[in-house]
Amino acid sequence: MYIRTTKFIAHFSSLYVMLVQGKPFRTIWFDQRYSDRFYIIDQRQLPHSLEIATIKDVDTAVQAIGEMWVRGAPLIGATAAWGMYLAASQIPARCDSQFWFEEAYSKLLRARPTAFNLKWALDRMLEVLRHARDPDEAALIARRMAAHITEEDVQINASIGEHGLNLIKDIYERVQRPVNILTHCNAGWLATVDWGTATAPIYKAKAEGIPVHVYVDETRPRNQGAALTTWELMNMDVPCTLITDNAGGHLMQKGKVDIVITGTDRVDRNGNVCNKIGTYLKALAAKHQGVPFYVALPTGTIDWSMDNAFKDLTIEERGEEEILFIQGKMKGKIAQVQIAPDGTKAENPAFDVTPADLVTGLITERGICAATFEGMSNLYPEIGQDER
Repeated sequence: MYIRTTKFIAHFSSLYVMLVQGKPFRTIWFDQRYSDRFYIIDQRQLPHSLEIATIKDVDTAVQAIGEMWVRGAPLIGATAAWGMYLAASQIPARCDSQFWFEEAYSKLLRARPTAFNLKWALDRMLEVLRHARDPDEAALIARRMAAHITEEDVQINASIGEHGLNLIKDIYERVQRPVNILTHCNAGWLATVDWGTATAPIYKAKAEGIPVHVYVDETRPRNQGAALTTWELMNMDVPCTLITDNAGGHLMQKGKVDIVITGTDRVDRNGNVCNKIGTYLKALAAKHQGVPFYVALPTGTIDWSMDNAFKDLTIEERGEEEILFIQGKMKGKIAQVQIAPDGTKAENPAFDVTPADLVTGLITERGICAATFEGMSNLYPEIGQDER
C-alpha cells in the first residue's frame, strides 16, 4: 500500500492509539505551527493509498464533508468544528463577524443532512463565538473549542469501548472460543477521531487478550466495510472476514454470529436508530435468530428534539453514480468501473431507520441502556427530566 508521508506525522503523540502499519494515527489534526489549516485522512483513497488532505477554508471543509473525504457522524462533527475555527480566523475586513459565523454554520450544516453530530458540534462552536469581542478572541476561543470537541471524542469513544467490552467478556466466558462479531458500514476509528464507536469494544477486548473475530459487511454502495473497516482491523491485527451484505442473516442462522454491533448517525428520543442503509435488515435477522443487536454511540448522536425518526428525519439521497459504478484498484491504479447497463436509473438512500424494538441496547460513554426514552433518560437525567 502506498503511503504519502508528511512531516506532520512526527508530531503525533503517544495519546494516539490507532495504528497504520505500526504508526500511531488519527483521522483529523491541527498543527499549531500552521494556524490557517487542519489536516484529515482523505478516505476516498483508502484502502489502496493513504493520503493527507489539507483544509484551509470553510468551503473546502464543506466539500470534504459533502464528498465524503471524511465520513462517520463523530468525525463529521469534528471536521465541522475545525471548519468553524477557520471561519473565525478568516473574518473578512469590514464584515459583521456574527453574520460571517452564521453563514459558515449554514454552509457546513447543509453539507450532509442526516448525521446529528454535525449540528451538535456546530451549535457548540456558534455558542462560544457569540461571546467573542474581536477577531483575535474569536479565533482563539474557536480553536480551543474545536480542540476540545476533538479530544472529547477520543475520550468518549474509549469509554464506549469499556462499556461494550463487558458484553464481549460475558460472551467469551460463556462460549470459550473467539467471539464472532458482525458489524455494518464503518463505525471504526476512521469514522471518529480515534478508537471508533462500534469498534472500540473490539479493540478493548483485543487489548485484554480476549480472542475476537469480526465479520465485516461490505456495505454497498460505497463499500465502507470492504474499504475501511477491513483496512483498519487488519492494521490493528484484529482477525476479520469480509462478507457480502446479504450474507449476515445466513451466518446468524448457522450460529456463526455471537453479537452484532453497529454505529449510528442519529438516534431519536425514543431509541429509533438511523444508520447506514442495510442496518435495518441486519437488525431484523438478529431479532429472528436471537442474536443480540447493539448500537454504539456518543452523546452527540442522540437527537432529543426528534420524536419519530421515521417521520421527521431527512434521509440523505446520494447520487446514482455510487450504485452504477464501483471503485477499486486495477493494474496498480484506482479506477471506477461501470457495473450496470447504460441508461440504468438508480435510487440511493444513504441511511435507513431501525425501530427501537429491534435494538437490544445502546452502548454510550455513560453505560448501556435500553433503546427507549426511559432507558436513555436514566443515563442522561439532565435531559427531559420534566417530561418523564
